[in-house]
Amino acid sequence: MQRLSVNGNRLWGTLMETARFGGTPGGGITRLPVTDADREVRDWLVAACKAIGCSVAVDEMGNMFARREGLDASLPPISFGSHLDTQHAGGKFDGTTGVLSGLEILRTLHEAGYRTRAPLELVNWTAEEGARFPPLLGAGVFAGAYERDWAYNSQDPEGIRFLDELERVGYRGSLGTPGHKLGAYFEIHIEQGPILEVEDKTIGVVVGARGQLWYDVVVAGLQGHAGTTPMAMRKDPMATFARIAQSAFDLAWTYSPEGLATIGHVEVIPNSRNVIPGAVSFTIDLRHSDKSLLHRMDSELVALVDKIAGGSETSVELKKFWTVEPMDFDSKCVAAVRNAAEKLGYNHMDIVTGPGHDALQVARVAPTAMIFIPCEHGVSHNEAENVKPEHVTAGANVLLNAVLECAGS
Repeated sequence: MQRLSVNGNRLWGTLMETARFGGTPGGGITRLPVTDADREVRDWLVAACKAIGCSVAVDEMGNMFARREGLDASLPPISFGSHLDTQHAGGKFDGTTGVLSGLEILRTLHEAGYRTRAPLELVNWTAEEGARFPPLLGAGVFAGAYERDWAYNSQDPEGIRFLDELERVGYRGSLGTPGHKLGAYFEIHIEQGPILEVEDKTIGVVVGARGQLWYDVVVAGLQGHAGTTPMAMRKDPMATFARIAQSAFDLAWTYSPEGLATIGHVEVIPNSRNVIPGAVSFTIDLRHSDKSLLHRMDSELVALVDKIAGGSETSVELKKFWTVEPMDFDSKCVAAVRNAAEKLGYNHMDIVTGPGHDALQVARVAPTAMIFIPCEHGVSHNEAENVKPEHVTAGANVLLNAVLECAGS
């Protein structure tokens, strides 16, 4: 088999070119799902894929599938991709690296006239980030984790329905969901953490994913004047919030290094400098790579919150609304990634993903693996997000070789 390599300069150029869709003055991207900027980059991708002879299909959730036929049309496609939507003032590489690396693979094979045995499909999943609608929305419906109509009726913070926006931008397709069968799925992604950079590794062979538990918490008390209400007579939800927050962090330290706790969203009502709040609502995110320990953290958090609530003058509502069990990726797909990294001579290490990715949903219905490349200082979801061009090229070459191993010649 001829030795193929991607065109790293061209790949970097497409990353910079597509960054203009939703580009921000700070050098990042705000490209929320099913917005005008999202439509523009989708249109660009359709044109780029058709220019190299691929057909493009769109399903009912707006998920895009650019197909390059193989020698045996009866085989399910070997697929790869990620997402093109971003966070508010996000970076140029989160998600986009996966989609455009996949495009570069299709371009490389097209130029070489190389035909795989199985068909290949590049996928752009809809609404991964959760910045406007629920996270992993398109891949979740594809994999049967979400009901399509529930996704359609999901609303953004301004009350706009997902379906209405999907139709407005012209990307409600006719391909049914859940989707068609995939032979395998690979996703390359920036690490969004500091481990690869600290360990001086070019490639992270992602063997699985941390489990996640998400909670909404509402603490209700009695709103009052900050200057006249004695401490002993207060029903202050902020004091209860502080105890719960510290308990969640202490719990994560107990289960470290794999145990993680994050409180990333807090709303104080009425949010005034000289008013004792009437209520505080916030989120808790717990993660662990071991299923039994993750559920032990769950039980301990519930007990801690109950104890804190029982000892306060406030009421506490703890609602768990999101559970992702720890996951091992497909051993053959993981081996294909590892083999590619070794064959190409890249420093690599096994790693577990902490963030959620489309691959975690797709793994429900297809053999799946991921490839990580380092990002500078581990910074992501930020305009300062940055990667080295040579790492992007390395990751794309690993993806190319893993895909070829699975797709056959």
